[in-house]
Amino acid sequence: METEQPARKMSEFNIRLLTGIVWCTVLLGFYALKLFVSDLFFDALLVLFAVIGTYEMLRAFGDKVTNQQRVIVMTFAALLVTTYAVSDFIFSDILGITAPQPGANPSTSPGRNYSIFITSGVFIAGLAALLSLLVFRHEATSLESTGYALFALVYPSNFLVVLAVCNHLEIYSELALMFVFVLCPFVDSFALLFGKWFGKKFPKKMAPHVSPKKTVVGGLGGLFGGALGATVIFFCYYGLTLLDGTGVLHGQLGGIFTLSSWLEALFFIGLGIFTAAFSQLGDLAESAIKRKIGIKDMGNLLPGHGGILDRIDSSLYAGLIVCLVMVARIMIFG
Repeated sequence: METEQPARKMSEFNIRLLTGIVWCTVLLGFYALKLFVSDLFFDALLVLFAVIGTYEMLRAFGDKVTNQQRVIVMTFAALLVTTYAVSDFIFSDILGITAPQPGANPSTSPGRNYSIFITSGVFIAGLAALLSLLVFRHEATSLESTGYALFALVYPSNFLVVLAVCNHLEIYSELALMFVFVLCPFVDSFALLFGKWFGKKFPKKMAPHVSPKKTVVGGLGGLFGGALGATVIFFCYYGLTLLDGTGVLHGQLGGIFTLSSWLEALFFIGLGIFTAAFSQLGDLAESAIKRKIGIKDMGNLLPGHGGILDRIDSSLYAGLIVCLVMVARIMIFG
């Protein structure tokens, strides 16, 4: 029995590691397709997340949601991300409508991109469809089931629409996605390491009623991981500007260490820390949902990790702050 326990733990670790490698490979593959082919490929991944994540949420709610509500929620969950992706592609790539630059004359603008308004209309249509069941399926539909269904409509699909916005930014879209999907593993890893290294000396819990294993010192480790990950992203992102078309360094490497570059590095680190904070909040928010429902994992699609929602919970919240900051930066500085 004593030898079985370590062997079992090693087996679980290997499964988790293998799943993590496959997960990273899939993300890198779709990211490469975005870079070299079209943004729509990464949109397709987000739609897949929306469909599977919404299914996991509805399954977790069980019979608290009616079959008719499930059909409506699944349909509009997929439509939300799809609508934004396709409409923005039409406005931006086909019609050539771009956001006006700071200080530009609005009268000279070639048009306006209405993709976010169209997507909002689709969400309202989904809400209206759910409320209509209170009329047409009055006996089988309750306000409680409608509330659960509405929750499943909002989470995760509306958060994934924000990630789709990051994917379609006119500038910084590659950087925004890096901040979401590269930074979160840094945050999780360093939160875990700090918790193991210093958790016994500083055992204060971050949210004892939601996630008893997460400590404050682990949370600080996550912030450190966010700052470190942002530094890595900075050197990777701007280091590529020192390469010519053949991949050979040109100019002086010191060009990355100018005053403006240091200010840019501070921006990266600051955004990394904020992203880390939101990332951990997303993790805790989903832990609270699971505790309310009374389940351990949202699914079992990813062995050793749980379901899709268990894997992207931190990314959903990280995307909110990254999108807000990047959009504000574009609006102010262009």
